Amino acid sequence: MSNIGVIHGRFQILTMKQMEYILAAKMRCSKLYLGITHPDIVNFAATSTLDTSGITKKDNPMTFFERYEMLLNVFEEFKIKREDFEIIPFPISHPEILLGYIPPDATYYMSIITPWDKERLRILELLGLKTEVIWEKDISEIGVTASEIRQMIQFNDHNWQLHVPKSVRDYIINNKIHYRIQKLYL
Repeated sequence: MSNIGVIHGRFQILTMKQMEYILAAKMRCSKLYLGITHPDIVNFAATSTLDTSGITKKDNPMTFFERYEMLLNVFEEFKIKREDFEIIPFPISHPEILLGYIPPDATYYMSIITPWDKERLRILELLGLKTEVIWEKDISEIGVTASEIRQMIQFNDHNWQLHVPKSVRDYIINNKIHYRIQKLYL
């Protein structure tokens, strides 16, 4: 078990599959840092052609702060003690500044599914960071994605609520983020 572990993602509506990844990483370390990529799509926009989701507002409807709060709520829901995790910006699309945001002595856990995942792993390794692949899966094993959940919200399909933790559903509804998502597609 590592002392410090780090995972990262956009978390533009946290899915149950992403929660599975978070919990798998947390089981491997005492303290988990959860990095939010594309904390700001203007200043930290995608720079790789493989990073196709870090560009538009439709793909990134939630602010950094909203994702931060959503993640705080989900960690509470899953009974993970506050002292056992931190939430940080993780500008993976700008590796030249990434080391200024992250703990250098951690183990960086990855789930490999897409070519962009492989590219992110390569970025971390080129920075000299210790990495560990939790699992490598085929795209057919990914489950319902955040993109698909946002599409369900767009079409007012309430089944989206079945694919997110309860605290995420409540956060999206209580903060009217589902309405914002629908407006992005008008």
